[in-house]
Amino acid sequence: MDATKNIAVLFDFDGVIMDTETQYTVFWNEQGRKYLGQEDFGRNIKGQTLLQIYEKYFSDKQEAQRQINLDLNVFEKNMSYEYIPGVEAFMADLRSHGVKIAVVTSSNEEKMQNVYNAHPEFKGMVDRILTGEMFARSKPAPDCFLLGMEIFHISPEHTYVFEDSFHGLQAGNTSGATVIGLATTNSREAIAGKAKYIIDDFAEMTYEKLLTI
Repeated sequence: MDATKNIAVLFDFDGVIMDTETQYTVFWNEQGRKYLGQEDFGRNIKGQTLLQIYEKYFSDKQEAQRQINLDLNVFEKNMSYEYIPGVEAFMADLRSHGVKIAVVTSSNEEKMQNVYNAHPEFKGMVDRILTGEMFARSKPAPDCFLLGMEIFHISPEHTYVFEDSFHGLQAGNTSGATVIGLATTNSREAIAGKAKYIIDDFAEMTYEKLLTI
């Protein structure tokens, strides 16, 4: 990419900015066993909105949906929201170079309010936060990332996407952006070929490093 042009960086949230995916996996594995008799359910639904999960797996289970809503609200209020190592410094470095930053997540606004309560500084670290209510189709459709590009008036050629889930990586690639995969939720081997570059965390990631990818 041409370093002389404006660029935008679009971050997924869970498993990219905050180390929450392992916690969600525990929660959804429990729901899968309880209501569907499925093991490893948490991995199957990563990157999907709550509405998508209900439509695909619980459409005939209205009472289960109500109970999951209650349990999930309690769970998210008590979750540990810890930053992925290095992401705060990387975001600050990007902003110091005038890079536009958006969080693009399948999470809803109610969940994100829990994040803001835990980290009042978070909103000020980015330019925009796009939640699942803002786009008709969730990942693996590219709509969320295309919306981010539209808001910033940036082309795919000048956009970087950071993702961890299979659906998110697919969405990023379909959007035409340069996709950087985090091996936080899935192994490096599992996401090989699904991203242009793979990192374990942001410890060595800088603005200058980004421009070489």
